[in-house]
Amino acid sequence: MSMNQKTIEKEVSLQGIGLHTGNDVSLTFKPSGVNTGFTFVRTDLEGQPAIEALACYVTDTQRGTNIEKNGVVINTSEHVLAAVVGLDIDNIIIEINAPEPPIMDGSSKYFVEVLEKAGIVEQDAERYVYEVKDIISYKDEESGSEIMIMPSDKYEVTTMVDFGTKILGTQNATLEKLSDFKKEIADARTFSFLHEIEMLLDNNLIKGGDLNNAIVYVDKPLSEKTMKKLSKAFKKDSVKVKPNGILDNLNLHWANEAARHKLLDVIGDLALIGTKIQGKVIATKPGHKINTHFARKMMKLIKIEKRNKVPQYDLSKPPLMDIHKIMKLLPHRPPFLLIDRIIELSDQHVVGMKNVTMNESFFIGHFPDAPVMPGVLQVEAMAQCGGILVLSTVPDPENYLTYFMKMNNVKFKQKVLPGDTLIFKAELMAPIRRGICHMQAYGYANNKLVVEAELMAQIARNPEKQ
Repeated sequence: MSMNQKTIEKEVSLQGIGLHTGNDVSLTFKPSGVNTGFTFVRTDLEGQPAIEALACYVTDTQRGTNIEKNGVVINTSEHVLAAVVGLDIDNIIIEINAPEPPIMDGSSKYFVEVLEKAGIVEQDAERYVYEVKDIISYKDEESGSEIMIMPSDKYEVTTMVDFGTKILGTQNATLEKLSDFKKEIADARTFSFLHEIEMLLDNNLIKGGDLNNAIVYVDKPLSEKTMKKLSKAFKKDSVKVKPNGILDNLNLHWANEAARHKLLDVIGDLALIGTKIQGKVIATKPGHKINTHFARKMMKLIKIEKRNKVPQYDLSKPPLMDIHKIMKLLPHRPPFLLIDRIIELSDQHVVGMKNVTMNESFFIGHFPDAPVMPGVLQVEAMAQCGGILVLSTVPDPENYLTYFMKMNNVKFKQKVLPGDTLIFKAELMAPIRRGICHMQAYGYANNKLVVEAELMAQIARNPEKQ
């Protein structure tokens, strides 16, 4: 059953303290367009740079899941992302004026609450969900941690944790359906052991920590020296251990709150796959390191499947644009106009077509006795499709020219021969900004992928028409 993508209805904000910096942090959720996913924006940096929440940008998992792109860093992203996924949102902008979101109470509770105030709305685009067909797993032999996902009719998660301590022991938690996230998981707070807290305090790493945003399990005798250190750090007259083995000043929401928080972390970390998942996740001794390694593996598998899945179009139907309409948009002309039809066009993607005939001018000199379409012209044809996409965003496209900025990961898979029909599909990888179009493009012929590339182009006004 198909389902449309979702974003929030209006902008909402909340404020808090950064766990590691101790500074005031403001976070704002904003609506975002279809197929844009989850994007962080650092409003405190020049140009307000953005970084997509994707596993390929994970750089460190020592004290949370940290991502970085072009020097832009977002630390401890998992609690915010868990809230977004838990409310079944597809596209959102997360603006923060610091390197890390506010810790709040160490859970996703406050992020969920403010997102619900924003309202959640459907968008005019179908959601892509990756349906797991076979068991996929990842294991860290050193730690014994393992994550696997198996086929299911919905997205569900089970965590099984064993901390090897008497005070905490073995715990399990399960989220059977995403709609239960707010009730069953969102309030589960982060936790730490006393020896970890001491190390962090000694290294001045949790300036924003207090006993209201982390459960502290006491796994060693609490000396007088340690009690004084904790009292000073947490601005309390004294601290003591409760009968259940945690420091005072808070009560557990559930006996297995630690396992539930680990489940929350799994959901937040697997958000970095960048795609909705249909399958049952079973995580044994999960942590940010294995979670993000698994997310990266899933991301690669999904990319390969998408790339190799040849789209089907009815070429007998009238096109959205024929050659005459294309020439009204593009400045190219034969023999360098390399697309014949536009089959689909939205604000996020374009599908074009080219019939490769024996009388193409490039066959005269390019292997004339064994004609093969030059790879560079296949890339140019994909770029011309992208030009249609970006030019469709301005009211007077006839006054603009399209220029290449860069191309990455260009791969040629099959030869393109006379008589082939090429289908090109280009999808935005980021919103079009200042006329810059960043897209992933694929070319297909004979039900096979023949070429792919990551392209960036920019439109600029034609100086002859100014």
